[in-house]
Amino acid sequence: MEFEKVAVVGEREVVLGFKLIGIPDVYITTPEEGASKLISLLSMDYSLIISTEQVRRRLSPSMLRQVETALKPIVIFISMPGEEKESVEELARRVLGVDINVRK
Repeated sequence: MEFEKVAVVGEREVVLGFKLIGIPDVYITTPEEGASKLISLLSMDYSLIISTEQVRRRLSPSMLRQVETALKPIVIFISMPGEEKESVEELARRVLGVDINVRK
């Protein structure tokens, strides 16, 4: 069985947890460094990149558009405890392009 490559970019508090569960490609960065690292990882052979909302906030509008429209890898931003969280509906709309709130 072949596993897809996953990378995690962000602050130490978040990234170390992913390292502990066995994800080898983790990058501990400041939010500013994380934005650059995230963009560089887009051109590599990853299927999923997990990053933090702090990194997302440091992306320029054009960089954020590039991240949000990429088909591969899928980029997911997670919140640290106490931060505002992206709802499931917003995540589905951003990642899948599907509005799950549509009622017929």
